[in-house]
Amino acid sequence: MTPTPLHRKSSVEEIRARFDGDVERFSRLDTGQAATVDAPLAMELITQAAVASTAPIRRVLDLGCGAGNNTLKLREATERDFDADLLDLSEPMVAAAERRVSAANGGVVRPLVGDFREVELEDGAYDVVLAAAVLHHLRDDADWRAAFTKLHRILRPGGGVWITDLVSHETPGVQALMQSRYGEYLERLDGPAYRDRVFDYIEREDSPRPVTWQLDLLRDVGFSRTELLHKNSCFAAFGALKAPADAFSK
Repeated sequence: MTPTPLHRKSSVEEIRARFDGDVERFSRLDTGQAATVDAPLAMELITQAAVASTAPIRRVLDLGCGAGNNTLKLREATERDFDADLLDLSEPMVAAAERRVSAANGGVVRPLVGDFREVELEDGAYDVVLAAAVLHHLRDDADWRAAFTKLHRILRPGGGVWITDLVSHETPGVQALMQSRYGEYLERLDGPAYRDRVFDYIEREDSPRPVTWQLDLLRDVGFSRTELLHKNSCFAAFGALKAPADAFSK
């Protein structure tokens, strides 16, 4: 099958409409999003890595927050309250996230509905940014670079961005292999029709990049360190740290 050209991928409005009706699937803290391979492990790894790498954590941006699972996992890992900005295209998703996070976390919870690329966010405001299953909606190289540059800009020195996402592969043979393995996973989960439905919306909506490419780009836009935490089939968990303030004075 010929890949869908980037300019023919789903619009932001079309993606938003699908997620507006899918809140329940993103509200399972025990399993995470089932269509994501190793979702519970990935949530655990990125939140624990955030705690291990950045202290104190006072303010967090949950980018593509869905129903708030990753912020809830981070609250478990920190064992203390923090302020949380919850950003998603879907208003029903943000409403669910705000309700769930407010019940578990005593910090200020701020709902933000919109496209990360367009929402005004303060420079150096966040200790941690969590980005789960969202960056694969970026399109061309310029779009990716602008988004990663913005991630670097809104983090405080010493802060980190931690990502779980669908990824592609640099080698066509490996891409075909991993696509096949992912299809087998989806079929075991809920049968061939479910596999085909997931593959259909991935082809229409998503434009993932290799994790190796993303790690290189994170360094290129200014992050001082990157970490690959986990990769299985078409999914990876990874992150990047902004240099601490004292690094700039040396």
